[in-house]
Amino acid sequence: MTDKELIIQLREVLRQHNYNYYVLDNPTILDFDFDMKLKQLQNLEAQYPEMHDSNSPTLRVGGGVTKNFQTVVHAQRMYSLDNSYSKEDLLDWETRIKKMVDGPIQYTCELKYDGASISITYKNGSLFQALTRGDGTQGDDVTANIKTIKSVPLKLQGDYPEKFEIRGEIILPFKGFEAMNAERIAAGEEPYKNPRNTASGSLKLQDSSEVAKRPLQCLLYSIVGDHTGITSQFDNLEKARSWGFKVPTEAKCVQSIDEVLEFVDHWDVARHHLPYEIDGIVIKVNDLQQQAELGYTAKAPRWAMAYKFKAEQVSTLLNHISYQVGRTGAITPVANLEPVELAGTIVKRASLHNADQIAKLDVRLGDTVFVEKGGEIIPKIMGVDLSKRLKEFLPTTYISECPECQTPLTRTEGEAQHYCTNTEGCPPQIIGRIQHYISRKALDIEGLGGETVALLVNAGLINDAADLYTLKIEDVLPLERMAQKSAENLIQGIEVSKQIPFERVLFGLGIRYVGETVAKTLAKHYKNVGALSEASVEELETVDEIGIKIAESVYAFFRNENSIRLVSRLVSYGLQLELSKEALANQTTLLAGDRIVVSGVFESISRNALKALIEANGGKVVSSISAKTTYLVAGANMGPSKRQKAEQLNVLILTEQEFLEKL
Repeated sequence: MTDKELIIQLREVLRQHNYNYYVLDNPTILDFDFDMKLKQLQNLEAQYPEMHDSNSPTLRVGGGVTKNFQTVVHAQRMYSLDNSYSKEDLLDWETRIKKMVDGPIQYTCELKYDGASISITYKNGSLFQALTRGDGTQGDDVTANIKTIKSVPLKLQGDYPEKFEIRGEIILPFKGFEAMNAERIAAGEEPYKNPRNTASGSLKLQDSSEVAKRPLQCLLYSIVGDHTGITSQFDNLEKARSWGFKVPTEAKCVQSIDEVLEFVDHWDVARHHLPYEIDGIVIKVNDLQQQAELGYTAKAPRWAMAYKFKAEQVSTLLNHISYQVGRTGAITPVANLEPVELAGTIVKRASLHNADQIAKLDVRLGDTVFVEKGGEIIPKIMGVDLSKRLKEFLPTTYISECPECQTPLTRTEGEAQHYCTNTEGCPPQIIGRIQHYISRKALDIEGLGGETVALLVNAGLINDAADLYTLKIEDVLPLERMAQKSAENLIQGIEVSKQIPFERVLFGLGIRYVGETVAKTLAKHYKNVGALSEASVEELETVDEIGIKIAESVYAFFRNENSIRLVSRLVSYGLQLELSKEALANQTTLLAGDRIVVSGVFESISRNALKALIEANGGKVVSSISAKTTYLVAGANMGPSKRQKAEQLNVLILTEQEFLEKL
């Protein structure tokens, strides 16, 4: 056997041993023998650089240093999940989805791993790229770090598709976490707080050899891609396991919501015996065709629900209440607590939300309060231990003036929040609005973070978002921790932001009630900021999904002198406040006013592409058939109840081909 043939053989042998040990938990070789073979391969690869393989087992040890993680757009968005905290929530969810799909529904129940989300792309059976979830639309390229995790296959086995993504969680098992902390304590260092945060932080370490030292695992649960031959979520898991992925075996396919609830009850107890942390159960409609029928909301799939186990609760002292001012002027009371450990982190503060919540809880300074993490993330006060209340603890009086600028607070009837109306003179509002403008989902200006915005405002260099475009390098250089290179990057980032599309600039303006989805809807409907600014409340209300509150807010924004001045200046500086020529070129009004249901499997076009085509031509895709539905576009395997309902309501039913011919 030649040296080159030996290289190929050693790679295959080591991959198999890795798979046996880290995926199957069934070691078939002594650690010493494995290390010797790995060393032999390293020496041979050094002798024959022309035999380099980016997925060689020798690269598991890491060594590359990444100073800046490249941000990459996900081929398909990574949605978050809707959460439920009671069995009633699950039953309500079942009721909703049964109204939207035909036939019986099976469910796949999976453990909800408490780790860091990851999406890994494979091409021709080799690991190509790994991205963090990021904001769901784009994430950071952490491929070099992911390759060091031994349970992630570098090469696949079996009948895998040519290209696909697989998604899951990077987790740190309890045993590994405890070992890491034992080392840190022995070295006189602070121990890590919890496995989840440690796993997440590991993905962004610059030195991949340091990642390799951490006992991370990758648990996978979802295959994304075309032509996979997979028809159900449970088949998803089985297929992934057969290709060499570490897929936990605890998942179960069940026939009813009652069996779902049994699964939940079992793991609420059994989770304490797992080798890693879970914080709930994920329930998914099993049939992928039914998943496609159900589709997505703006934030989450309709076909999945996370059931969160009851949060951990602790008690501690309420030392004082402070008040924060948001970018809209909304006042949020904050409980400042005696520090207490909760779910692996030290909690010092918790939101009290508003005056009504303070009154409802009757929270008083000096009280012992019960604190838990809502969804095990955000601390909140659940109640007061009245047995420990002293007579001298006085009822809390809500503030009447802004804590920052002393402007009298207002409260609109029917709203929970108090507001500071000094929009142009209250520093936290000014800073907050600009921070929102430069946030990731808005302008996402490279080199400009929230702290730098505060420095710029406090230095008197900017007072609104438009002022950013007047800044020069010499203006920002005197700022704290600002060097020549970072100043240049900041100014360059501001300049590049002029190319951000209209809908994101519109979102960045911070109009009350106008989130990402509403901004996209308004941008698409009005095409440019001029037309939007001239729209009446009545006209705005006619736009799909725009209610009276949003309409009045948008109308008021464009009648405010300061807003008018801000928008005018942004236009003059070259910001994109109209749809691009490319976006307009693909839009027509052929389907304007039409409400269209898409159902079944399509041959010449994917379901998502078909929906995009409808929207590009002015139509609206709706999930259920009603008297207002214009067309039902019927693909193969469409459920009979949809056809029946369409016929009952005289809704026109078109085949895939008939519909495409209309465009």
